Amino acid sequence: MRRKNFIQVVAGAGLVALSLGLSPMAALAQGKGLVAISMPTKSSARWIADGSNMVKYFEEKGYKTDLQYAEDDIPNQLAQIENMVTKGPKVLVIAAIDGTTLSNVLQKAADSGIKVIAYDRLIRGSKNVDYYATFDNFQVGVLQAQYIETALGLKQGKGPFNIELFGGSPDDNNAFFFYNGAMSVLKPYIDSGKLVVRSKQLGMDKVSTLRWDGAVAQARMDNLLSAFYTNSHVDAVLSPYDGLSIGIISSLKGVGYGSGQSPMPVVTGQDAEVPSIKSILKKEQTSTVFKDTRELAKVTVNMVDALMAGKQPEVNDTKTYDNGVKVVPAYLLKPVTVDAANWKPVLVESGYYKESQIR
Repeated sequence: MRRKNFIQVVAGAGLVALSLGLSPMAALAQGKGLVAISMPTKSSARWIADGSNMVKYFEEKGYKTDLQYAEDDIPNQLAQIENMVTKGPKVLVIAAIDGTTLSNVLQKAADSGIKVIAYDRLIRGSKNVDYYATFDNFQVGVLQAQYIETALGLKQGKGPFNIELFGGSPDDNNAFFFYNGAMSVLKPYIDSGKLVVRSKQLGMDKVSTLRWDGAVAQARMDNLLSAFYTNSHVDAVLSPYDGLSIGIISSLKGVGYGSGQSPMPVVTGQDAEVPSIKSILKKEQTSTVFKDTRELAKVTVNMVDALMAGKQPEVNDTKTYDNGVKVVPAYLLKPVTVDAANWKPVLVESGYYKESQIR
């Protein structure tokens, strides 16, 4: 056999071997490998955006992706992650429904050499969480409370005002950071009597909203209004998430707020979802906190890239996020307050939304 033909045959055989996964170089033929992404639900627009952003950025970098949504069903998410582990991904990116329920499946992932990144929600009770990509969740609560503080003129000594407090889902670790951040601002005013919680419902054990369900928030607001506000006016409602805010506002409008002599209270929110931006422009919801999920997706992709290169991913917090077993190194992004004054530059001019989606 001539040398040229021999080389061609060997090269051809090598290509076949690569295609069959028979060579260590197969990883190159298959791209950078598989990243599995577990998201909690499609019922919130922000999680849809998170998933699509991550798929886009991972695939641009040469990764294959397996994106699944669990529709806020804990056993479903567990089953999905167990199935993902059997596919042999390089990394699992998980936004947990209940961050305390994943220890066993994450041990299986660790035994298979799979790295785990907790995405926006801290996974608790497991040593097998390598990194955490999120926003400064304590600061989210601070921003919400500061908006109430400014809108009511509390720093100028105005008051007293009536306020009611809502918290997020008690199985979501972030909900406690949101609440504690807000209370770091509001509690001094409550203690001094400038803010009055007529229901006396304070603390996450009293104000939490399971699964971040807007209907649950609406029903609780109905109860608060009928029990404590038949002859009084609510001046502010601390709401940690837009989906709750919409339910709260429906309850308020149902008893006449926003019309005649009963102005809408200050109502906060989070995630800058389209219905809430529209509500802000209608002067119902007052503000929201924007978290640019495009940036969070980029941070997560960069973490994976670093891990795959055998490097330490960039983090900016190594003290805050103790999951009960270990302090998980984290990268925190900054949230931004959005209201009727700045929604266009923050959300439209940045390319996050088109103006036609809002108006």
